[in-house]
Amino acid sequence: MARIPEAELERLKAEVSLVRLVEDAGVVLTKTGKDYAGCCPFHDEATPSLIVTPAKNLFHCFGCNAAGGPIDWVMRRNGVSFRHAALLLKEGLPLAADPSACPPKQSTVRRLPPPVSLDADDHALLAQVVGYYHETLKASPEALVYLEARGLRHPELIERFRLGFANRTLGLRLPEKTRKAGAEARGRLEQLGILRDTGHEHFNGSLVVPVFDAAHQVAEIYGRKIIENLRKGTAKHLYLPGPHAGVWNLDGLAASGGEVILCEALIDAMTFWCAGFRNVTAAYGTNGVTDDHLAAFKAAGIARVLIAFDRDEAGDRAAAALADRLREAGLAAYRIEFPKGMDANEYALKVTPAAKSLGVLIRKAVWLGEGKAPAREPAIPVPSVAIPSVEIPAVPSVLPSAAEETVPLPAAVIPAAARETPAEVSEAETVISFADRRWRVRGLARNLAFDVLKVNLLAACGEAFHVDTLDLYNARARASFITQAAIELQVGEAVLKTDLGRVLLKLEEIQDASIRQATAPREPASPAMDELERQAALDLLRVPDLPARILGDFDACGIVGEATNKLVGYLAAVSRKLAAPLAIVIQSSSAAGKSSLMDAVLAFMPEEDRTQYSAMTGQSLFYMGETSLKHRILAIAEEEGASRASYALKLLQSEGELTIASTGSDPKTGDLVTREYRVEGPVMLMMTTTAIDVDEELLNRCLVLTVDEDREQTRAIHRLQREKRTLAGLVRRQERQSILAVHRNAQRMLRPLAVVNPFADQLTFLDGQTRTRRDHEKYLTLIDTIALLHQHQRPIRSATVQGQAVEYIEASLADIALANRLAHEVLGRSLDELPPQTRRVLGAVIDHVRDQARVRATSVGAVRFTRKEIRDASGWGDTQLKLHLGRLAELEYLLVHRVGQSFAYELLYDGDGAVKPHLSGLIDVAGLHAYDGARSGVPEPRSAPGRASVGGLSGAGRRAPIVAMPQDTKGSDEETAEGTESHPLRNGAAVLSYPLAASA
Repeated sequence: MARIPEAELERLKAEVSLVRLVEDAGVVLTKTGKDYAGCCPFHDEATPSLIVTPAKNLFHCFGCNAAGGPIDWVMRRNGVSFRHAALLLKEGLPLAADPSACPPKQSTVRRLPPPVSLDADDHALLAQVVGYYHETLKASPEALVYLEARGLRHPELIERFRLGFANRTLGLRLPEKTRKAGAEARGRLEQLGILRDTGHEHFNGSLVVPVFDAAHQVAEIYGRKIIENLRKGTAKHLYLPGPHAGVWNLDGLAASGGEVILCEALIDAMTFWCAGFRNVTAAYGTNGVTDDHLAAFKAAGIARVLIAFDRDEAGDRAAAALADRLREAGLAAYRIEFPKGMDANEYALKVTPAAKSLGVLIRKAVWLGEGKAPAREPAIPVPSVAIPSVEIPAVPSVLPSAAEETVPLPAAVIPAAARETPAEVSEAETVISFADRRWRVRGLARNLAFDVLKVNLLAACGEAFHVDTLDLYNARARASFITQAAIELQVGEAVLKTDLGRVLLKLEEIQDASIRQATAPREPASPAMDELERQAALDLLRVPDLPARILGDFDACGIVGEATNKLVGYLAAVSRKLAAPLAIVIQSSSAAGKSSLMDAVLAFMPEEDRTQYSAMTGQSLFYMGETSLKHRILAIAEEEGASRASYALKLLQSEGELTIASTGSDPKTGDLVTREYRVEGPVMLMMTTTAIDVDEELLNRCLVLTVDEDREQTRAIHRLQREKRTLAGLVRRQERQSILAVHRNAQRMLRPLAVVNPFADQLTFLDGQTRTRRDHEKYLTLIDTIALLHQHQRPIRSATVQGQAVEYIEASLADIALANRLAHEVLGRSLDELPPQTRRVLGAVIDHVRDQARVRATSVGAVRFTRKEIRDASGWGDTQLKLHLGRLAELEYLLVHRVGQSFAYELLYDGDGAVKPHLSGLIDVAGLHAYDGARSGVPEPRSAPGRASVGGLSGAGRRAPIVAMPQDTKGSDEETAEGTESHPLRNGAAVLSYPLAASA
């Protein structure tokens, strides 16, 4: 059953005076304060117990507990239903009653005027019903909203074809069936099919489309339910009982020019009509082409029928069968082919403007006959019949205009374009004006979902205005706003409804652009380099001792000391170009400079290749753009700030990608659906921490850099800080930007090439602990990164792997030598059970204990010392010293003794505390030099870093013979060597060792 709009009910409750209603019912009211009192008509009483409150427009009887508003009063006083009472108030009918009469429990006398005449014949009676439904449609917001949603809210369409809406109010206006007149009227309407034998309206809740015959009498009525959530088994499409009769739009057929569009349903036919194709009609379903249709085609001189049935299995089958039937009748048949699974209305709504999209399909209609298709001459345009203007909210009228298309379009012409809605858009609000009416919208930017449009909306006309906050996608809220605004502005509801529809569409357009901009991947474009910048970057990448140049540029930029940390950090950032990058954790005590070191390394990298955060939530990584982190640096200011995201960071570092399944609502259906979010790697991870104990799982995946906290480093930093205040410091700050610009451009010129290590099978590594399985991978990746950094100093080779050409460069002995030197300090320190800061405290303790033993002339084991003694001797802060001494006690380097109310320490460790970092198990590069020189096929002499080619060899360590020789394809700016060619490598060839397989 169709509901009375909530806005209409609220209007009746607010505008109808309850005091007047009660007095019209014959109740004498006496004012008592702000209220009125009287004797309740619903029960016998001598003392007034009925209270009416005008401020709230409510009544309440303390004797019988009757209560409510104006509608409730009419229901009780007149014995009618809720709907009937609302209609009585809406019609404004007199409701005066005999005060001595007892209110009926259920009235059998209708107070609403009947919409039909009982003495009319059947044709006239149907016409009266159609007219009543037509007027109901124009006053029913829910029906007009449905027409708008289907693209059919066209004033000429509604008036010309007398579209209507059945909302169950027809029965309320008929006399009760218990009365003679009511039984007679209902019986006749039941015979015609308007009412069912249950007394309910046959087309209740449906859009009603009448079909007129040549005499303009109703021959058929079609009903389409306007809501989708119907009970199971409820039909959406309804007709009058009996065989189908009549043909819709006979006037359009008569002026068609010999060609007609035949749709499967009336909704589709009206879609074509609204788009400007007026020579259209509809069948009554897939098998609903009747003899009346064929007769009408013959009478109108139709020669060609364009079948526009739904593009589904049933529609295709019915179109083929209908084509045979049309050919037998002497008519040429064509098929308008929509995309699979779509009908005319759905296609017109999705592909706009409908006039052009449907026109394209008409021109491409497929011939369904045998042999060659006959020529299709342009049809005569159907003129639009003038209709008096009506007060109905509408879309712009679509009128044919032959001047818009140079090639005549069969069946119709292209209509005029839709009106553009101008708007003044600012950061705070959007203003849209129509004539003297002004609409202001605020809060649009907060709507970041396509299914929500909650805004603060102000409608103004002159000095009058109405403002409210509402969701524009809520039909009830819109209707209520329009009703109240019409009262405040003294403007017709129809005008405001049209305005609000255009405002909504404009806001959707603005919102759509805003959401797409907000959700678009933020990929900063690489700035273009001119020739001078490009040459400067190439000169940097071709420097013979590139690592030394990098360290020199760090010093020139004001980063003193920390040579190993700076170089390893730089190389780790370069590794973002590899398939499995390195990860870095910079560890130090507070204020030691860990953040400065990370910022310095990141400054050398291009802005578009780095992403920095202060902290991350547990789920934040999973919802980044799919390629937002691919081959980029993810820098996090403090490891503690990413503790909740540690699981995701571990997965991203190990697996190279993240996937998560998350439940959300479908924006179209509202149903819960599962969506998969994916973030691609690889990503280079860099973070800092002050913690001594770092998550072991994260630590195993990262290289740990420890900031130098020695006094000499502090002095060097102080000197640099003072120098910044001098003229030399000013000059250095100016030079810093040019140095960084050259390095960033150089990074942009590095290509993500694969790296082949021809010495990989000769390398060795410590294997005494299981964690070295990951450390070994870091070591090999460090070699690859050094080789990748030197790609503009190496020949770029090519190999064919499984039919695909793969470009690669080769690692040199110099790369391995540098990696060994760095690995000794970085990986060697990470394998130490003591963190570097704790190791330095241990050294200070050993020096202090030995000094005290010498002064006291006693053994080292007899010396007891306090934390204050070490603090005075070393200059360490108490907080840090307390942590490190506790760590040494836990690992049994120290023994704690209780002395009164305090503690003393005893040194148990008898070794040298200042252990230089060293990674055991690495091969001596000199041995690789001897191995490399002993290989056959290599001309002598040559330098260690650059081997121009790799020839066949018979030495140990080659696991498979080389099938053919890989060749240099190109260097950075070098031509390919003449007479060389690339070769395919079989699976198992030893040349393509780590990590080309992963890159391919």
